[in-house]
Amino acid sequence: MTNQPYDGYDGYDPYGQQGYQQGHQGHPHGQQGYQQGQGYDDPYAGQQYTQQWQGQTWETQSQSPVSAQVTAAEETAYLPPQGYGAPAEAAPAPAPVSPPAGEYGPATVAGNARITDAQRARAEGRSPIIEPGMQPAALTALLGLLLAGAAAVGTYALLVPLVVLQAVTAAGWFRLNGMWPARQGIALGFAGALAADAALLASDRSPSAILGTLGVWVLLALVLHLRSHADPDERMYGLMATVAASALAIVAGGYLAAEADAVTVGAIAVAVAVLARALPLPTPVSVVVALLAGAGGGAAAGSLTGLGTSGALLGVGAAACALIGHRVASYDYPSRFVHFTAGVALPLSAAAPVVYVLGRALV
Repeated sequence: MTNQPYDGYDGYDPYGQQGYQQGHQGHPHGQQGYQQGQGYDDPYAGQQYTQQWQGQTWETQSQSPVSAQVTAAEETAYLPPQGYGAPAEAAPAPAPVSPPAGEYGPATVAGNARITDAQRARAEGRSPIIEPGMQPAALTALLGLLLAGAAAVGTYALLVPLVVLQAVTAAGWFRLNGMWPARQGIALGFAGALAADAALLASDRSPSAILGTLGVWVLLALVLHLRSHADPDERMYGLMATVAASALAIVAGGYLAAEADAVTVGAIAVAVAVLARALPLPTPVSVVVALLAGAGGGAAAGSLTGLGTSGALLGVGAAACALIGHRVASYDYPSRFVHFTAGVALPLSAAAPVVYVLGRALV
């Protein structure tokens, strides 16, 4: 049909107004016209005169035909389309895809669960352990050198890198245990570390300040978790993580209680040992090399501070504790965040008690 100019009237006359007007024009009483205008008995009878348009409209340009939409929906549907009378057929399960190492398995809709790298390693008979690597080791070495240099400057200079170490220790321990976000626990552990530092300064660096703060913070963590409305298992996990994080952060204050020369020697030994441990060597060889490097670093620092050969013994002890902290931070395929928090802080935090004890004994 050809296009016609649109005059605002489309021929739809459901109430027969056109016939009614014609009847009044041709007949005085309008009876015949009224009979011709019985349009309201069939309100859709006038639709056959509705004007049709062949031009392009917005709907024809922007929307695809219904058949094309149905076809696209059938192609992207999870289950194949089924008719009302057709029996249901099970969708074929997709073939399992082996993801590359170090990545999660593919997310599917066929029921295959995503497994972690640790679960895959256990299934394949491999060790589910990933060590932090060279970058976290470099950060540990940098923080250790800052501790060593600040200890040579003075007590209050040592507070700056020590507070950073305690904050990273508290945050890394919670994430290492799979608890995130845990703002209250991290804040509680860090507050305990700050309280221990203040008690050390007020008591002229007496080690009893560390023990007293630790006892108070364990009691405080117990009271707070008893008031929790979580499940008993969750409360127990949270209590253990809070106590451990607080203890590690508070014990790291041992650098503030130790002799300045011992802190310098121990921090340098930890820095050298962690860098040696990050070298691409077999694990037994890497451990031996790290211990020897710690002894060498301690001896070199001891010759500068006046400890002499005693620095080697202090370096070996600090390096051994640092390797324990390094191993704890490598547990069960930890995340990158764990490597850059617990992997950085735990080697130094674990070495603090040995630095204090051996420093008091050797200096």
